[in-house]
Amino acid sequence: MPVDYEAVRARIATAVGPECDAGRALALAVSEIKAAMPEYTWVGIYLLRDGELVLGPFLGKPSPHTRIPVGRGICGAAAAEKQTIVVDDVNADERYLACSLETRSEIVVPIMRGDLVIGEVDVDSDRAAAFGPKDRALLEAVAAMLGDKLSG
Repeated sequence: MPVDYEAVRARIATAVGPECDAGRALALAVSEIKAAMPEYTWVGIYLLRDGELVLGPFLGKPSPHTRIPVGRGICGAAAAEKQTIVVDDVNADERYLACSLETRSEIVVPIMRGDLVIGEVDVDSDRAAAFGPKDRALLEAVAAMLGDKLSG
């Protein structure tokens, strides 16, 4: 059954609404994304602390990368460049920090406060080229919601 991206976005917007505190919003966003998107094998949030991305809530296999310096790996590159990075084949990208042998593709979306990166939404898939324009739009919308929540 095809994913209704707008319905997923709306569910997340409701879940992380005004009554929800920032920490709970991060966990709920991860949970909602993972539950709705069967192709997403790992979903996590990193928060920027003292020049490093620090792993927050996640669902999927445990990651050895709990702290990533800005500029290192795909996550670090997205933070340094302040833009979404989609990698269709992680084995072909020298920046990839291996977390799972099964991972084939990754998308990393910065969470912004104005012009500052304050975190990231990081998603892996065991399918190559798993992330299309609708995935990107959904995750960028979620990152914007979380940016607003973390800034408030």
